[in-house]
Amino acid sequence: MSEDPVKEALVRRALGYETDEVVEEYGFNEGEAVLLKRKVTKKSVPPDIQAAKMLMDAEVPLEQLSDEKLEEERQRLLRELLEEEN
Repeated sequence: MSEDPVKEALVRRALGYETDEVVEEYGFNEGEAVLLKRKVTKKSVPPDIQAAKMLMDAEVPLEQLSDEKLEEERQRLLRELLEEEN
């Protein structure tokens, strides 16, 4: 794993990325779940201007933020990513 996963996540979000969206449909056969269909779709997540702005205009460089502040930002970004996926 890299030294600064929060910064990498922020850069990824700022630049946009592609991800696979997987939808699986299951049925039951003799009491056991059986995969019936699996659909994988490429999903494009557009660049996030707020993430780009944070990278460009940070008053305090990410390297100087406390572990607590970095974790708060990480959690915020993860919430945003989950919201985008839904």
